[in-house]
Amino acid sequence: MTAPSSSLARRGLRLLGALAFSAVVAGCATTTTPAGKSVQLDGTPRIAVISAFAPELTVLLPQVQNPVKHRANGVEFTTGTLSGKPVVVFLSGISMTNAAMNTQLALDRFNVSHIVFSGIAGGVNPGLHIGDVTVPAQWGQYMEWLMAREDKPGQYSAPAWMKSELTMPAFGMMHPRPVEVRSAAGSAKKFWFAADPQMLAVARNLQNVALEHCHASTCLKQVPKLVVGGNGVSGQAFVDNRAFREYAFKTFEANVLDMETAATAMVAHSNGVPYIAFRSLSDLAGGGEGENEMGTFMGIAAANSARVLQAFLTAWK
Repeated sequence: MTAPSSSLARRGLRLLGALAFSAVVAGCATTTTPAGKSVQLDGTPRIAVISAFAPELTVLLPQVQNPVKHRANGVEFTTGTLSGKPVVVFLSGISMTNAAMNTQLALDRFNVSHIVFSGIAGGVNPGLHIGDVTVPAQWGQYMEWLMAREDKPGQYSAPAWMKSELTMPAFGMMHPRPVEVRSAAGSAKKFWFAADPQMLAVARNLQNVALEHCHASTCLKQVPKLVVGGNGVSGQAFVDNRAFREYAFKTFEANVLDMETAATAMVAHSNGVPYIAFRSLSDLAGGGEGENEMGTFMGIAAANSARVLQAFLTAWK
């Protein structure tokens, strides 16, 4: 946000903020930011609680106490308290661009102290099962690709100037690359974005959270568990392919993959805001037998992720 260049502009911004605050005090259920105006909607330090799409947030929103709705750029934000902590809850939207854009929007419009992502994911680690909740220690953008030149059938080559950054095995012509990230510390190329160590330490003490294994008369074969640590990866594609799943596990040692978390992690890194993500397995990203299981087990996965998130908020000091 660029600072106003005149006292008149500053008074205008203060007036807009005062009007929004007065509307909330008067009992107005919704505040709306004028289009194109980067005005803070709420000054209370809050934890941003993010999910990608509605079924993931449905289990959380009814638990928010004293909810107040805000809108900016077509995104609805709900402020209030959840598990005793001040929060701002919203949907990022599905996929990497939406996640990055709307995470930054929340940071611009609210006083966000920490970021927590809750949702479902595809399982990659063959040691994990549907319903398990994962809390990776780091997330990478694994679909920042070089699509390599095919010199001969099945043989691919990269430009000489790019080869130094291609340190991970390719999947056919697709070579993963780090992404350039800008922050107050400068510009650097990164692949992994670490979750906050203090938040991870709290998550490691949540092993007694009871996780659902049945939902709407459908039950899992195994009782779900919580797994803290390891890697997660995010990219622009919905993955339902056994061979690619095996590649992702072998190459990135990933427990799970999704379409948003690493983008939010990158924004958190750039802004210096601590983050953590809770992702529960709704399917096996092509590793299961028969048709993709997400439609069957999405409810269990979303509920389990939300349970761990709420336990985390209760424990967070």
